[in-house]
Formats: sequence, structure tokens, C-alpha cells
Amino acid sequence: MADKWITTKGGDKGETSLCNGTRVPKDSFVVELYGTLDECQAHIGMARATCSYPHICEELCRLEQALGPVMGFVARCESLQSPDISYLEGIIGRVRGITGETFHFVRPGDSLPGASLHVARTVARRAERVAVKLYRNKELDDHSYAYINRLSDAIYALSLWIDHESRSGKESSCQ
Repeated sequence: MADKWITTKGGDKGETSLCNGTRVPKDSFVVELYGTLDECQAHIGMARATCSYPHICEELCRLEQALGPVMGFVARCESLQSPDISYLEGIIGRVRGITGETFHFVRPGDSLPGASLHVARTVARRAERVAVKLYRNKELDDHSYAYINRLSDAIYALSLWIDHESRSGKESSCQ
């Protein structure tokens, strides 16, 4: 194949290669998991693109960047290590200090970037449902599963932070 810039044609028969060269069906749980994380990352990018708070944009950018190696690890890139949940727990702790200790469920839609993060959160929860299948079959390690489990919590916290900043005295239009 002379031209591999975007199209390799290697997946035209319903298979793809993992990072370690193993060929797997495109509907395997491994491919489903890193594809779902990719979708989550794109929604985080949408939130960042619509966010007007530079300090939060920086955090969203770091989270986007952190997801790349996680996807690579899931895709069996042997040079990458299992993700560390302390980063996600740090986000949750920092936001808790900003928005307060009281937990409550919120209705998405107070801000465009916050709503985008709620979409990312639901995609992260779908990724967790895929990950649990790999985890139960011992195809995903404890640290990676814990990271994926904690991902939706960190995204939820970030959505609370954005909406906290955007409210600044305004009431939600949806009562």
C-alpha cells in the first residue's frame, strides 16, 4: 500500500490491528472500549472548545491528553503503562473544594460546555460497561478498570465546576 495517510484498507474485512500487531474483529470489546473512550475524549474537546474559562479549559485539555495513553494502553501498546487514578481523584478533590461539599444530581443544560461534559460523562459510563466485560475476563487490569470507573466522576465534577462558574448569580432557565 503506497498511500497510508488516512486509509490503510487494512480494516476492509471487518478487522483491525491492535498496537501490538494482533488482528481482532472491529466489534471486539477491546476495540469497543478504546473507541468509546475516543468518543468521550471528543465530547470533552467540544466542552473545551465552548468553554470561556481558561483555568477550566486547561484542565479539560489535560484530561483530553491523559485519555490518549489510556486508549493506547487498552489497545495493547506495550510501551504504555496502566493509568493512574490519582489524576482523576485530584480533579474530583479540587472541584469539591471549589463547588462545595454538598452532592446533588443536576439537570444538564445550564451551560453549553457543561452540557457537553454531561454527554462525555454518559459516554464514559458506557465505556465502563464495556470495560467491565474485559475486566471480568481478566483482559483489563485493576488499575485500568478503576481509572475508567472514576473517569465519569471526574467529568461530572468538571461539569459542576463549569456550571458553578457560569451561574455566578444567574438562575437556571429550567426550573
